[in-house]
Amino acid sequence: MTAFTVALVLVVAAAGLLRWRRPAWYWLAFGVTLAALRVLVRYRSVMDACGLTVPPARWRLSLARATNQPIPEPRPPRIRRLWPTRTGLVLRLKLRPGQDVFDIAAASDRLRHSFSMFGVTSREVRSGVVEVRMTGYDVLKRVQMPAKTETLPMRVPVALREDGSVHYRDYRAIPHALTLGATESGKSVYQRNLVVGLAPLDVALVGIDCKQGVELFPLARRFSALADSSDTAAELLDALVARMADVYRLIRTQQRITVDVPDAEIAADIWDLPEELRPTPVVVLVDEVAELALYATKEEERRRDRIITALVRLAQLGRAAGIYLEICGQRFGSELGKGITMLRAQLTGRTAHRLNDETSANMAFGDIAPDAVLAAIQIPAELRGLAIAGDASGGWHRIRAPHTSLRQAVNLCNRYADRTPDLPELAPFRPTTGIATELVPSAKASPATA
Repeated sequence: MTAFTVALVLVVAAAGLLRWRRPAWYWLAFGVTLAALRVLVRYRSVMDACGLTVPPARWRLSLARATNQPIPEPRPPRIRRLWPTRTGLVLRLKLRPGQDVFDIAAASDRLRHSFSMFGVTSREVRSGVVEVRMTGYDVLKRVQMPAKTETLPMRVPVALREDGSVHYRDYRAIPHALTLGATESGKSVYQRNLVVGLAPLDVALVGIDCKQGVELFPLARRFSALADSSDTAAELLDALVARMADVYRLIRTQQRITVDVPDAEIAADIWDLPEELRPTPVVVLVDEVAELALYATKEEERRRDRIITALVRLAQLGRAAGIYLEICGQRFGSELGKGITMLRAQLTGRTAHRLNDETSANMAFGDIAPDAVLAAIQIPAELRGLAIAGDASGGWHRIRAPHTSLRQAVNLCNRYADRTPDLPELAPFRPTTGIATELVPSAKASPATA
């Protein structure tokens, strides 16, 4: 008995230590079994307490009265499947007649407390079937991406959602996106994860970094074009607009609209073209959009209008030509001038890290998910990298990108430097990767201050 007691104490101590230091290991070793038993044992009573049951069918009531049997109890949704994941449990439910998916969504917080889980989210799989995802611990506190993720063309994993699933940036489904975040909010790390995910793919990366290139130029070996000032950005965007027109002319000549060609083979964008004729897709990353929209003189205003017009054209017409926009910034509001709201309307994907003002949050989510605005401005400053991601469908999630240092991103871009396509129309903007040998002397060593 003593040996058994000692072993039990050691197991409990090990479980407590794992839960504190390695919650993912604790979940896989102990938590998943305990949580599954807890859900199955409490299921009927919890559903009844949360108002997620329906009265028994009339024929059951009639049969009970006729046979002098007890009245049947209210029926909860039927469990069709329950399976564990690396971060929680997934419960697939078949709704009873009269129930709705919004009933499950409205009761998610009560289900979280009743089942003693960290988080509960739900989504409709198909008519009458709802999938409830429950997380056993805070997966966003220490982000650990799965070892294996789905690999599809122009689809890269960039973050982890609060329900434990992977958040993908799918350029085929959501061609253009807006990413906002205040200083030290984790926006740059999110951008690095995008570059790291795109680096191994057959895609051309184009960057606009008006902070003299301090964010994107270290990754220059994987970029086909880079601009570090507003003047260069204007010329680069004009070159992209010209490339877009050339791609459309190619698609027009290769549409193959003849009687003997099936409708599915008629080309309408670059992905319908034969692989040997398909132009390289281009992802344009704008690091600070506000710098492109600010002006102080008439000449700068004309340059600003030229830049915004080019961005709006690329956002409206670039998808079919394989040109995708990633617009990033600390601030994004209508005070940036004409054309900004028109540009925002074309940016389907929205991601907001911690923001300093409600106006930027409204610009990000006010037109698609008003309830996400409050969530975006309530992100605490100490949780760098935590963000709200949504799209035009109105759905939104809390996500957090894994920390990727600049050194890690540079090493990976250098590894895939041979995959950088050489686009002739962007050749004047190809970054030089030589190491500067002339250094600016510091103020301490300057003769003027000696």
